[in-house]
Amino acid sequence: MTDRSPVSLSDDDIAAVRSWVIHEDEAVIAFNKPAGLSSQGGRIQAHTLDDLLWAFARSNGKRPDLVHRLDRDTSGVILAAKTKPAAGFLGKALQARRFKKTYLALVSAAPEPKSGVIDKPLLRQEIGRESYMRAVTPETPGAQAALSRYRTLSASEDGALVELDPATGRMHQLRVHMAAIGRPLAGDARYGGALTFAGRAAPRLMLHAARLVFPHPEGGYRTVEAPPPEDFEALKAAAGL
Repeated sequence: MTDRSPVSLSDDDIAAVRSWVIHEDEAVIAFNKPAGLSSQGGRIQAHTLDDLLWAFARSNGKRPDLVHRLDRDTSGVILAAKTKPAAGFLGKALQARRFKKTYLALVSAAPEPKSGVIDKPLLRQEIGRESYMRAVTPETPGAQAALSRYRTLSASEDGALVELDPATGRMHQLRVHMAAIGRPLAGDARYGGALTFAGRAAPRLMLHAARLVFPHPEGGYRTVEAPPPEDFEALKAAAGL
């Protein structure tokens, strides 16, 4: 599938990426990506998940290709296509918004109302070498339509666990939308999230891609789920959620 030059991987790299596999069949392979790993093209001189896919290269030099991306600090389900036809099919399905993604996030308090729809256009801005998104009015030049659904799953005095469903796929969409309603995600320093949660450090963005429902190249839909990582579960437990 991909004819780029192979990346040299250590035995530990190969063991790690294989341990993250949560679903595999003839057409696709899905991973539970750890937080702190770039999907593709990170500026940090370290392997990305895209590089690690060389662990699955076939004898003809072809290897899987990522179908979509997750932010570096977001954990959870990410999908790769194992064949060129599967990559084409899934790419079109993604553009047609046939993927249903469900995320879990920790916020400082339950949103008001506890569930709802956030319909706020987003505008991409470059500040230095960093890209940001900003919620703007619909008439803003360059604004992209963005729609997110949220619902509170549990809440306590220390915070809330929310389920998030992005109907569109803009960069940083869920992070900016939750900040726009006054509930930035725990650990999200870029968009105003607190670096503590339930009296403990929130050292990273507390956002987890928990479930992906997607049309399969061989017909029908598949659902892939990924359990949240230990740091997410620890903060959730600390808040009694």
